Amino acid sequence: MGRRQPLRPNPHFALRALRRAPPPPPPPATPAEPSPVPVPVQRIPVWAKTTALLAPTVGGGIGAASIGLAYAAPGLIALTEALWAAVALIAAGGAALFLGRARRTPGSTHITQHITATGLFGRATGSTVHHR
Repeated sequence: MGRRQPLRPNPHFALRALRRAPPPPPPPATPAEPSPVPVPVQRIPVWAKTTALLAPTVGGGIGAASIGLAYAAPGLIALTEALWAAVALIAAGGAALFLGRARRTPGSTHITQHITATGLFGRATGSTVHHR
């Protein structure tokens, strides 16, 4: 007896095995109930999760701010009245200074400036005219 040859893979062996295999059974003619189509799972984006978590926080902050403003309303009204009174006082003081200064000087000096420029970013040139 001779020596046996080692086994080597035969590429045609798989094809012969497939040819000898029985054909698959035919599909049923009419299925009684259609099989449900699987829905692909979609991941929730990170920005949507972040927004969903921030929404109650922002809403709670707005609610707390509205409660705080409701308690502070009388003080805020008094504060705005005090600020308007300060504005009126400053305006009256400025008017008094302006009128007092206008009475002291007999003649006022008028200054006129003539400025010209060419283009949007052109260099401006000008002259000053003193009127007495």
